[in-house]
Amino acid sequence: HYVLPLLCRTPAVVTIHDCIHLLFPQYLPNRFAWQYARFMMGSAIHRSALIFTVSEASRRDILRFYPEADPELLHVVPNAIDAAILEDPGEEETQRVKERYQIRGRFVLYAGNIKPHKNLERLIVAFGFLKQRPGNDDVKLLIIGDEVNRYGSLRRAVEAAGVRQDVRFFGFVPDHTLAALYRLASVFVFPSLYEGFGLPPLEAMACGTPVVTSSLSSLPEVVGDAAVLVDPYHPEDIARGLEEVLCDPALQADLSARGRARAHEFSWERSAQAIHAGYMKALGVSVPAVAAEETR
Repeated sequence: HYVLPLLCRTPAVVTIHDCIHLLFPQYLPNRFAWQYARFMMGSAIHRSALIFTVSEASRRDILRFYPEADPELLHVVPNAIDAAILEDPGEEETQRVKERYQIRGRFVLYAGNIKPHKNLERLIVAFGFLKQRPGNDDVKLLIIGDEVNRYGSLRRAVEAAGVRQDVRFFGFVPDHTLAALYRLASVFVFPSLYEGFGLPPLEAMACGTPVVTSSLSSLPEVVGDAAVLVDPYHPEDIARGLEEVLCDPALQADLSARGRARAHEFSWERSAQAIHAGYMKALGVSVPAVAAEETR
């Protein structure tokens, strides 16, 4: 995905999940690498018979960086949720996870990588604000993410926020454990500054967990009206969203029901049909109208 061989002479389909390397050039080693990445993506866009992306937000970003791209060739096919997350781990496995990770009481869960655009330092500041408010003494923050080299800066943020006893880093966990943690969490939080799609909030909603997420990028598009949206640049607003959910059982139940319904709107089967229709279109092969309609 993203790029094509420069000498490719056959009909090609390229998948562009996001424009993160263009929006966050600090992830690349130098200015030359940024220019190279921009050129290679642009070359792929200009030579492709069809371009897939995963959200309308990503589609807009592609057209913003490459305004000369043909909008008719850009098709949105969303991601969906893996079966391992959808499968209920059951009471025995859930209890085993609670014991292994020493989970007691209410907790806020974050799952994903811990690169800077995931905005975890502001989340930690927000959690500090939350803990200062009455009724939240028992709440913990659990962070799942496997970039261990980033933990130093996050642990310093934890110390600065005065929540060292209430924040835990779990590192990588397997899918069956993650499925249990989603279901055990009081609320799932995802304050990312940018996502091509943003799968973790959808996974949490499929598990019936209330979600608080960013109002930016693709995330409102993914969660619809089934989550509490917050301004990720303002820790006070992240804290507001978390407290809103934690202190309102009726809202929790409502978000849980709406979240499950929203998650069920995404299907790998439908996405696969749309991808197949797109490839057939690129090859000049006619496809049934229903499959073609899925590729929009």
